[in-house]
Amino acid sequence: MPSYTAPTKDMQFVLHDLLNVSQSDIPGYADLEPDFTSAVLEEAGKITSEVLAPLNVVGDKEGCVLENGVVRVPTGFQEAFDQVRDGGWTGLDMPEEYGGQNMPYVMGIAVGEMFSAANQAFTMYQGLTHGAASAILAHGTDAQKDTYLPKMVSCEWTGTMNLTEPHCGTDLGLMRTKAVPQDDGSYKLSGQKIFISAGEHEMSSNIIHLVLAKIPGGPDGIKGVSLFIVPKFIVNEDGTPGARNGVSCGALEEKMGIHGNSTCVMNYDEATGYLLGDEHKGMRAMFTMMNEARIGVGMQGLTQAEAAYQNAVIYAKDRLQGRDVTGVKNPDGPADPLIVHPDIRRNLMDQKSFIEGARAFIMWSSVMIDQAHRSGDKDADGLVSLLTPVIKGFLTDEGYDMTVQAQQVYGGHGYIEEWGMSQFTRDARIAMIYEGANGVQALDLVGRKLAQDGGKHVMAFFDLVKNFIKENADNEALAKDFLEPLKAASKDLQAAGMYFMQNGMKNPNNALSGSYDFMHLFGHVCLGLMWAQMAKAAQKALDAGTEDKEFYETKITTGRFYMARRLPATALHLARINTGADTVMSLDAANF
Repeated sequence: MPSYTAPTKDMQFVLHDLLNVSQSDIPGYADLEPDFTSAVLEEAGKITSEVLAPLNVVGDKEGCVLENGVVRVPTGFQEAFDQVRDGGWTGLDMPEEYGGQNMPYVMGIAVGEMFSAANQAFTMYQGLTHGAASAILAHGTDAQKDTYLPKMVSCEWTGTMNLTEPHCGTDLGLMRTKAVPQDDGSYKLSGQKIFISAGEHEMSSNIIHLVLAKIPGGPDGIKGVSLFIVPKFIVNEDGTPGARNGVSCGALEEKMGIHGNSTCVMNYDEATGYLLGDEHKGMRAMFTMMNEARIGVGMQGLTQAEAAYQNAVIYAKDRLQGRDVTGVKNPDGPADPLIVHPDIRRNLMDQKSFIEGARAFIMWSSVMIDQAHRSGDKDADGLVSLLTPVIKGFLTDEGYDMTVQAQQVYGGHGYIEEWGMSQFTRDARIAMIYEGANGVQALDLVGRKLAQDGGKHVMAFFDLVKNFIKENADNEALAKDFLEPLKAASKDLQAAGMYFMQNGMKNPNNALSGSYDFMHLFGHVCLGLMWAQMAKAAQKALDAGTEDKEFYETKITTGRFYMARRLPATALHLARINTGADTVMSLDAANF
């Protein structure tokens, strides 16, 4: 059975060596001293390694079962959910007034990574609840917050998001679910939603569905969509679950992966719902949840890659196959371990350099989210908005690829279910699709985010890279291996943006045909920036005479690999972008 060990040491490096969180003036960050964050991470690491990881295979093999409208979750999930809930992990970064611990979002992200790496399907139950609670926190009335948030923060009640219908996915303006106003101010919702993660189960005493629907007589298309709170059980005046609402699970989806999560077809039959936010402004309210979810899904690309990589390393060190061409390394055995071979090393270095770069990228972005929310920094909010499709799209594409590479280390055993490696690949695959398929993320990045606020935020990113290179120009330890590759990659990104400006107005397809390559180009530059900054932080620790010399030297060596072997991909993406739309769009639809 695969194992998982929480990478707390690397997280501490990112928090304190790279991000210097306790030195930040963001409210609440002064409390993030190394001893405090270490205690939180180590405790989370125990529950993920000892409780959640062993259930990952159980959830995959058993899946969920629908019996007479009731969903049974895999063996051990209920007990584990109770343990997570009792430990207060579900409300780590939520407001104290609703029962949370009010820690910064960056700590929620760090702990969330461990939970998702240990058991992605399980973690989605509380993860979606957190997103739904965030939407109510941002857009709900005081009465709605008081009614739902204390129970959702504690996960006594769980939550979902209901967008997709059988005939519409990305184009939500086509939805048919309707919400008819009632005299008491409530609404009656009727319709069907599909692909609803954690839509039905009995691990919580109530499920609070956030449902997109149209109020009759409203504007056509997406402008006529509103968001509603639809509880599984109507909440009594005393706050307890009451009568069963008109919402039910009609079927469970049979999926490629995340079998331990109940992905449901949800039927709404004049279910009582309550407007969340303003009429016909449902997408604005839902995007509070969707943007949080997209960062969480981007993290799933990292987490499945991390879990797969850990096991691939163990296998590569244990499995004896062939001899090192430069000389025998295991003279007492019949063969040398796999890890001596250059192609296995390349494979593992691809994984390791992606994982550590991606972790830094997500945690750096989460600090900006804290800066935006806790300090009211609109520039930080704008930069995170720009980077969100990169986080979601690039990290899930690359993360999935890394699970495949980890599987490859095992050879034929990677294809055999007994070893458990295929689960990481199957579970990672959905992350490229849900919360906005990655092609849509690329279109959002190029079609909307680049021009947002007059291009202010992408220019701020370019300045961030340029200023880092300029400020460290005299740093000989960084110059050749880190600054020069970063500068070249950044120039590729700017050249791609310039191509869109010069050619996209004449023919929008010139920009949209290159959007996927641009998303990946942008992602590589982001990880290149992270690696250059991590190399600087590691060199600083070495210069200061750290006792953990091996860790910091390993960090720099891993960074050199990324800059030399992974970052040059930006040139390929730029070359593709520069070909424009002709080769993509010239074939008639009938000829496919």
